[in-house]
Amino acid sequence: MAEELNKCPACGSGAVAEIYRLDAIPVQSCILLDSEEEARNFPRRPLLLKFCNDCGFVFNAVFELEQVDYASTTEESQHFSGTFNRFAKELAAEVASLYDLKGKKTLEIGCGKGEFLQELAEQTGTQGLGVDPGFIPERLPGADGQEIRFQREYFDPATIAETPDFVVCRHTLEHIPAVGQFMDDIATAIDGRTDVGIFFETPDVRRVLDEGAFWDIYYEHCSYFTLGSHARLFRRAGMDVTKLYLAYDDQYIIQYAEPSTGRPPLPEEDDLEAVRALAAAFPEQVAETRAYWTDFVRSRHADGKRVAIWGGGSKGVSFLTTNDLGDEVAQVIDINPFKQGRYLPGTGHLVSGPASLKDAPPDTVIVMNPIYLKEIGADLAAMGLNPELVAV
Repeated sequence: MAEELNKCPACGSGAVAEIYRLDAIPVQSCILLDSEEEARNFPRRPLLLKFCNDCGFVFNAVFELEQVDYASTTEESQHFSGTFNRFAKELAAEVASLYDLKGKKTLEIGCGKGEFLQELAEQTGTQGLGVDPGFIPERLPGADGQEIRFQREYFDPATIAETPDFVVCRHTLEHIPAVGQFMDDIATAIDGRTDVGIFFETPDVRRVLDEGAFWDIYYEHCSYFTLGSHARLFRRAGMDVTKLYLAYDDQYIIQYAEPSTGRPPLPEEDDLEAVRALAAAFPEQVAETRAYWTDFVRSRHADGKRVAIWGGGSKGVSFLTTNDLGDEVAQVIDINPFKQGRYLPGTGHLVSGPASLKDAPPDTVIVMNPIYLKEIGADLAAMGLNPELVAV
């Protein structure tokens, strides 16, 4: 087990306190596994969330980076959803409205399968470089050409040959344990330039604290931010935060930053007092939420109802493994074809496509992300199915 951290990785403060503990959870939740046995025996480790009273950062104090292999067969892409694709296109359009990137160099750290960088290149004319150990070239045919290319590796400023004009980092910061060092690495990559734009997108933990949303807590996410703690990390690293807001049904932090010229903090950054109160209440809140959903699933199963969850990604894995739900959930559905026919770590549930529901109609479908309720409801209706439909 990793040595327990007693200092905040974001600000170095020792004013940290435990707010959540799990004894053993899968060390990866977006990994693709080929058999039920392999999935059931997948490695687990404990999780211990601590809250920094000085900066509002939340982190897994016993995280072991070596347990997570992002170069393995992972499947994190959400781009099979029309809802998510529209959101990504809108973000790229927003970037295009704020920055003139035509002919300029964009670096995307943690580019995943490259879909957003490709969209950004199409909308702005930027020359893109995506860096991610899990990039799969055949998933983006024709992209590794003159205007967009990829390095299948972990981000290291030493391997970035040209200084970027714009830096993108979406859904990566939450996977970084040493967040202060990560900011230093970005500073190294931009090489002292003051005209570089920076765009980050990161899950918002304030909603998780408020709702007791245990399904949004899993091993790969070792670092958790609010609007304020996200901005404070950047300001400590010598960056000005220029635009800061919540998006995607208030689930994601959207932040733009630039090397500091001394601009004052934005009103959205002033959240520390409120977040301290939420962190203090979180142990009781998350216990209540876990109990509610455990009873919800088990009571329906006991009544002979067939329960399915829609979402075979990290939320689904956490929903099942946190509360030791196994046979009570009959089906796991996901529209991502690369997940279908594979097994979830921890429980061994087989992931199936939506069409499988026609052969074994569910009585209840639990949607792992409420933003997809309308989209999923339409898919079910198109198959002639009308189950009880609820979202976490």
